[in-house]
Amino acid sequence: MTYKYNKQLFVLLAAIALFSACSVTKTYKSPIVQTEGLYRDQNTTDSTTMADMPWQRVFSDDKLKVLIQKGLDQNVDLKNAIQNILQAQATLRQSKLALLPTLDASADYTRSKQSPAALNFPSGININTLTNTYKLSLSTSWEADIWGKLSSTKRAALASYLGTDAAKKAVQTQLIADIANNYFSLLALDQQLAITKETLKSRIANVETMKSLKEGAVVNGAAVVQSEANRYAAEVSIPDLNQSIRETENALNILLAQAPGPIDRNSLEVQVTPAALATGVPAQLLQNRPDVQQAEFALRTAFENTNAARAYFYPALTVTASGGLSSLQLKDIFDQSIFYNLVGGLTQPIFNQGLNKARLVTAQSVQAQALNSFQQRLLVAGQEVSNALYAYQTATEKADARTKQIAALTKAVDYTQELLRFSSATNYTDVLTSEQSLLAAQLSGVSDRLQKLQAVVSLYRALGGGWK
Repeated sequence: MTYKYNKQLFVLLAAIALFSACSVTKTYKSPIVQTEGLYRDQNTTDSTTMADMPWQRVFSDDKLKVLIQKGLDQNVDLKNAIQNILQAQATLRQSKLALLPTLDASADYTRSKQSPAALNFPSGININTLTNTYKLSLSTSWEADIWGKLSSTKRAALASYLGTDAAKKAVQTQLIADIANNYFSLLALDQQLAITKETLKSRIANVETMKSLKEGAVVNGAAVVQSEANRYAAEVSIPDLNQSIRETENALNILLAQAPGPIDRNSLEVQVTPAALATGVPAQLLQNRPDVQQAEFALRTAFENTNAARAYFYPALTVTASGGLSSLQLKDIFDQSIFYNLVGGLTQPIFNQGLNKARLVTAQSVQAQALNSFQQRLLVAGQEVSNALYAYQTATEKADARTKQIAALTKAVDYTQELLRFSSATNYTDVLTSEQSLLAAQLSGVSDRLQKLQAVVSLYRALGGGWK
């Protein structure tokens, strides 16, 4: 009997090994994508990229560094992204355990009473119809992964886990960029407020000058009224700037996961941009951009789900076994009371073919969508790099012209004010126009500086910097 049992077990294991060689699943390969030309007007072959720089080297402002570190420690979105990783880890462990046999232990006591009339015994026979049964048993079940269904499910869970890790990195790079951009916006607002307040002081003095000139019959009453209106035009913008400053501070505090309050900061003038903006080659986006990585992991997950859906068309081989001790007397349970059974069976779907076909079609469609999303994500990454580069370039080009414009308008204000005092060749409208143009140019100069700083931040994020 033992020989016969061992022979049957050997045949069963051989059948499992044979079927395992017939896996119907396919091996994932990264899609071939075209990266050449993703950086518009940039054809560099140098692989040096600022994405490899830690954020502590990209930003020189110590107070900004403190804010970024606080955001990385406290930001709610980043904490949620980490929780997503933990959930994906649990799912991955569960999918790995599906490849192993299950094992259950049980201890049972059964008290059974039969009716003598129901047993149909002849009269005069006295049989005890009350029985007590004691049982201790172990049972196990194992599904052989002969078609790769369970392995595909495990690989899908692994890709999903890696995708959540990439998503966390994407949240981190975006968080660093958001903190830096809001910080620089705050500094720009500070400088615009300082310029406006200084302009207001000048225009208040101008009103007094116009009143003096009117008394000397150099200008008329219209000039005085215009100077007062010009003064209030500057004054009325100060509350709006203060509101924008407060709202930007509050937005920064949300990123830092703290209550609204003032932000400790430096000034716009002390900010320094990196000497060189190295972009590397477009193909590096596949390794450096976390959102591109996440999109490919989503594609891998869909690919493995398609493999699993394909395996549902084939029979499942399940092996179950149980054994233990059973006795009518508790004292005899360890004495000649062993029982066991081993069952192996193939289950072939017959009437659920429609379900399997629908499952496969759905999985293939999701896989096609994931491929499209991956390709689109890569194109968007290239677009963001190109936009950031051009924003930096245009801000740099404007800097020299803006400096000359402000210098010329400063002289124009001085000249028109002097002419108004000592000559009839001009009137206050010329002074008013030059003063308003000067203030607009000064505020625009601050915006140009902000554009340059934020372009560096955007380029750093677009290249995939901030998570290494």
